[in-house]
Amino acid sequence: MYTYNFEKLEVWQLSRKLVRRIYHTTRSFPREEEFGLTSQLRRASVSISSNIAEGSGRSSNKDKARFIEIAFSSLLEVINQLILANDLAFISENDLITYREEINELSNKLNAFHKRLTIY
Repeated sequence: MYTYNFEKLEVWQLSRKLVRRIYHTTRSFPREEEFGLTSQLRRASVSISSNIAEGSGRSSNKDKARFIEIAFSSLLEVINQLILANDLAFISENDLITYREEINELSNKLNAFHKRLTIY
C-alpha cells in the first residue's frame, strides 16, 4: 500500500493523536453541546491534520507554509475551546493541563515545520 508523504510527518501523526483524544473527551460533554462546543472542538481538531495533509500536496513551499499557518490557527482555536470547556466544567483542570502540554508540543513542531518551509 502506498504511503503519502504527509503520513510520515511527525507533526501530522501528533495531530491525529490529538483528534482521537478530542473525540474521546467530547463523548462525555452534555448532549445539548452536540451542535455547539462538541462539534466545534471536533471540527477544529480535524482541521489541523487536514491542513497539514492538504498543504503537503502543494507544489510551492509558500503554499505549503500557508496551510501550516491555517493548521496552527486551528490549533489555537482548539486550545481556546478547551479553556472554555474547562470554564464550563466539561473537562477538569488536570485534563486542560494535559491538553496544553500536548498542544505545546504540536505547536512547536508546527512552527519548526513552517520555518523550514519559509527558509527556502
